[in-house]
Amino acid sequence: MQIIERGQGDPLVIVPGIQGRWEWFHAVINALAETHRVLSFSLGDEPSAQWAGPTDSVDAYADQIAAALDSRGIVSAAICGVSFGGLVALRFAARAPERTRALILISAPGPDWHLSQKHERYTRAPWLFAPFFALGAARRLHREVRVVFPKLREELSFIAAYLTTAARAPGSVFRMARRARIITAHNRGIDAAAVACPTLIVHGDPSLDHVVDVHGTRHYSRLIRGAKVSLIERTGHLGFATRPREFARIIDRFLAGDVQSSHGSAA
Repeated sequence: MQIIERGQGDPLVIVPGIQGRWEWFHAVINALAETHRVLSFSLGDEPSAQWAGPTDSVDAYADQIAAALDSRGIVSAAICGVSFGGLVALRFAARAPERTRALILISAPGPDWHLSQKHERYTRAPWLFAPFFALGAARRLHREVRVVFPKLREELSFIAAYLTTAARAPGSVFRMARRARIITAHNRGIDAAAVACPTLIVHGDPSLDHVVDVHGTRHYSRLIRGAKVSLIERTGHLGFATRPREFARIIDRFLAGDVQSSHGSAA
């Protein structure tokens, strides 16, 4: 499996979202690599992942986390999942508590999230509805970005960089549709109740996240004992890309404070 590694320090695994490619998260990876040893990878059904294992369930994607840790001789690490990747990270934390030093969920679909009728149609015929999906994604991007970057020059610069990433690491509507159906088939509530490590739930402004329901994301704080919640202002679902340093600052503070004190108390 192709593994991306940046920085030095305590290990931190970043699990990408439904796009499946680690390149979409390079900004937050680089920001976190200033203080951590960051590992990441593309989801297993992406050709660039070079993954030989199955890719038909959340468990299969969680196996990639274990494989990444094993390949570097790492016993345990903080596991951070973004959006769909949050569900993979959640599954790993529930399944392998001894290897999960901390869990960080960023804008993850809530435990009761399900496909709308419109998106259900998309996932059953992605080749037919791809233009409509792309148009909807562009609208959501614009609504969020114009708030984050009030100056036109900054907005255009970000959009240009975003489109460059899309060209270099294109997502597949077929694979994204299959991952969306996997979410519905997976019981996130059971996994959340099984998590025993320090947990941080991060989300953007409810009025700017046009992908998942922020209240659903926050619901994990009622299912995971001791979980903390952090709001990133002036951003929505794409905060990991629009405000990567703010995300890195919050994660750094959580790992340096709550996690170390928790492990110290246990010791």
